[in-house]
Amino acid sequence: MRIGPYALGAPLALAPMAGVTDRPFRLLCRRLGAGIAASEMVTSDVRLWHTPKSRRRLDHAGEPEPRVVQIAGGEPAMMAEAARRNVDLGAQVIDINMGCPAKKVCNRAAGSALLRDEPLVGAILEAVVRAVQVPVTLKMRTGWDAEHRNGVRVARLAEACGVRALAVHGRTRADHYAGSAEYATIRAIKAAVAIPVFANGDIDSGAKARAVLEETGADGVMIGRAAQGRPWIFREIGHFLSAGTHCPPPERREVRDIMLAHLDQLYAFYGEQVGVRVARKHLGWYRDAAVPAHPRTSDDASPAASAADALFREMRVAESAAVQQRLARAWFEAALAAGEREEPEPGADALCVPPWRRAGAA
Repeated sequence: MRIGPYALGAPLALAPMAGVTDRPFRLLCRRLGAGIAASEMVTSDVRLWHTPKSRRRLDHAGEPEPRVVQIAGGEPAMMAEAARRNVDLGAQVIDINMGCPAKKVCNRAAGSALLRDEPLVGAILEAVVRAVQVPVTLKMRTGWDAEHRNGVRVARLAEACGVRALAVHGRTRADHYAGSAEYATIRAIKAAVAIPVFANGDIDSGAKARAVLEETGADGVMIGRAAQGRPWIFREIGHFLSAGTHCPPPERREVRDIMLAHLDQLYAFYGEQVGVRVARKHLGWYRDAAVPAHPRTSDDASPAASAADALFREMRVAESAAVQQRLARAWFEAALAAGEREEPEPGADALCVPPWRRAGAA
């Protein structure tokens, strides 16, 4: 699979997610099998780029090619200028956000709100493609709502404007993240354009990825929420797509080391004070996706489970990197010990999931 001059190592993309896909997480997912990973969305208003948050979002130091920056906005000239500035800062692909359903984005006539105004969509895409010499891609939804599912028209417009690849979330803006993704519109989009298409939405295993690719004819899949706390999902899906079999699950020691190394990268990237706070949400995701569940409120919770809960609560309020790291290591081992008595849940998806993780999988 290619996007412009860039051949991807795998047809697997990490979805851009505000507050999640910072540089440490992108690097981690690329190392574990993602073929491409876009930045958190950057505002097209360059006057706001002086803030620490924006400066961090513009930092791609050490990232492998292609370096992708997603921009968001609703004014063609501003989007073009933001694209030029990002290329000057090292971006090798510019991704345009027309998929975010958040009110604070849509209320500014950006993100998926743009899907209501196809002439404006065309003006933005034309302006950005003309402004830069690097590939331009588009992240979109299937439409504004079920009565205005115009994804095929927008996709054709994007291709005509020179967009080099699409990522399509199988929900409308009105759906937000509720219900199940629908893939019929993605299939119709893929049939309507010749450029690569990533299918996005509810893909959380190799079997699901293969089923979605077969149903849609898409060229690749994009993974978002399923990678939170489980960044090795790209390795699992990549193995299943290439070999048709479930890969060996990550060993306990590897999962622990991935988590602790991720914490170190967050401290280095954000600085200790901010890094410790950012790490808290990732630790919550690792707990939910990578360690065994155990009764947190039951009166008959085991002593080991109660000890793990106490460590987790203490870890979530730690203020120093050293203390958070020490407690994270102790919590991980305690949570594993507490969950070892859990029986694995049946199901096809469990084939690549060890018993000590299945019980806690989201």
